[in-house]
Amino acid sequence: MFQITFARAADRPEIDALLDARFGPARRDRTAYRLRDGAAPLGNMSFVARNGGRLIGSVQCWPLGLTSLAGAMLPLTLLGPLVTASTHEGQGVGSALIGAALAAADAAATPLLLIGDEPFYGRFGFSAAATGGFVLPGPVDRARLLLRGGADLPAIGWLGPRDGVRRAA
Repeated sequence: MFQITFARAADRPEIDALLDARFGPARRDRTAYRLRDGAAPLGNMSFVARNGGRLIGSVQCWPLGLTSLAGAMLPLTLLGPLVTASTHEGQGVGSALIGAALAAADAAATPLLLIGDEPFYGRFGFSAAATGGFVLPGPVDRARLLLRGGADLPAIGWLGPRDGVRRAA
């Protein structure tokens, strides 16, 4: 059994420890981390899973924007990282966390972007079909740049911080 709750700032050390344990400290070198540099996760769209008080999973969402060729900033949300403790793999923790984040994103009517495996995330409505013209602040495997929603987004644009989003000093 596990419970899904909103992630809090106090969860940050446990989340970071779990991410380091699962992905290693080199995870911070990935392009997804460049997209969220200096941003705070969205508290109404980020979740943790706990089993008996122990953190066993996390998913975070981050404010992002897609700047069109015309210069318009269109809001979207970066989902990830998703992590589950090795002791709880295959028990539906990751899927439950994704479900919570999707429900929050649907309520906010925001498209979601992530860098991940389409065989896993495709079942949640994510696809690489519309992201081929998105420019990122680093390398990315185009087949792993996945979008859910956002039918009104331009086919070409630059991904980066959302205007008006408070950045860490």
